[in-house]
Amino acid sequence: MESVTGAPEPALSPRLLPWSSPEGKPCYLVTDHAGGYLSRLADDLEDAQLATGTDVLGLARAVLDDPVSPYTEVRHAGLRLAECLTDALRVAESRGLRLPDS
Repeated sequence: MESVTGAPEPALSPRLLPWSSPEGKPCYLVTDHAGGYLSRLADDLEDAQLATGTDVLGLARAVLDDPVSPYTEVRHAGLRLAECLTDALRVAESRGLRLPDS
């Protein structure tokens, strides 16, 4: 694709969004600028997901550090930690894909 000046425009790479489709498939955003509404919404959600992961980790440590924690509490903590890790890995992948090539 060429710009108005006739120079080739850089190819737009899709941004992996921090949510999935109802079918569980990844969602992507293709835009020509990073300051759009959906980009800001994705940035805010990524920040919230990482903050939630920090909170869940703190709460889970208390359960996991207690040797008499009931099985159900340990299992619940493990499930929440797995959810948070999934979110954090998606954020890392998305941000890694947006790093400039060196």
